[in-house]
Amino acid sequence: MMVNRKILTLDEFTIQQMRDFPHATGELASLLRDIGLAAKRVNVEVNKAGLVDILGDAGEVNVQGEDVKKLDVYANNQFMGVLKHGISCAGIGSEELDDFIAFDDPVSNNSKYVCLFDPLDGSGNIDVNVSIGTIFSVYRRITPKGQPVKREDFLQPGINQVAAGYIVYGSSTMMVYASRRGVNGFTLDPSIGEFSLSHPDIKCPEFGKIYSVNHGNFFQYDQNVQDYIQQCQRKNIDNGGPYTQRYIGSMVSDVHRNLIKGGIFMYPATKDKPGGKLRLLYECNPFAFIIEVAGGKATNGKERILEVIPEKLHQRSTLFIGSKGMMDELETFLKP
Repeated sequence: MMVNRKILTLDEFTIQQMRDFPHATGELASLLRDIGLAAKRVNVEVNKAGLVDILGDAGEVNVQGEDVKKLDVYANNQFMGVLKHGISCAGIGSEELDDFIAFDDPVSNNSKYVCLFDPLDGSGNIDVNVSIGTIFSVYRRITPKGQPVKREDFLQPGINQVAAGYIVYGSSTMMVYASRRGVNGFTLDPSIGEFSLSHPDIKCPEFGKIYSVNHGNFFQYDQNVQDYIQQCQRKNIDNGGPYTQRYIGSMVSDVHRNLIKGGIFMYPATKDKPGGKLRLLYECNPFAFIIEVAGGKATNGKERILEVIPEKLHQRSTLFIGSKGMMDELETFLKP
């Protein structure tokens, strides 16, 4: 079989980028490769989920008060295990864990990064074979190296992220990650078992035709949000009619589509959840970083998501995120 050497694998790409920085330690590249390895393991189980006893609930409730799916537990264990046994991560925070975990060993204590992740976003869709995903973000620790990381290493504003990304387990498995140098997408090539660069230097279109929101909650949203949604339904795009509403119920899938095609994703406050539902550290911050690096915008309706100072690991937030032109239009509705 001929291998196309014009296509870089994730490992080759990260090594190539290191060449531009002679003083780089390679820890971030190593961490991204570890995340890719865990993602490949999770992908195997996702693809055969209907054939093994891994569907359904695990009989537990996570710290968010949500039923834990068996595949959630598996994914969490995979990412935690791979990062713990690597050399580049000092500790992790996960949506599935009550508290952060410091990897208290000599190698980990001298690592300069911590990682936060949602191991399996959209897990409510597992049983019906709809695309799901993993979300992650990477921060440089702020406590001195040589000792276990502490809570303040995780409670950093999103603007401090060194990298962030997600994996989509769908018709193909794709890993997208952003650093301050850009956003790049890698598709898993099953013939060689490697993530290969398929979407270099992703840019979010300034405008799109898609808005993503849970219409079932329409009458629980604030009036200004309702007004914007109605504007989307009336919108005329070069005489092409209103925006198209698309909502999968898996944030990874919804935001990924809008990143590629242009669009806006909204998870506003409701009367039942006035503070929002999405997790600031595990969902909002990583996607806000990715979208902003790609040229889009992300807010909680009042301020830039990346500038919010987190107060607790499982803090919730509202989120409006997407193409810059569409976000600018939305903000004219959200102004007090």
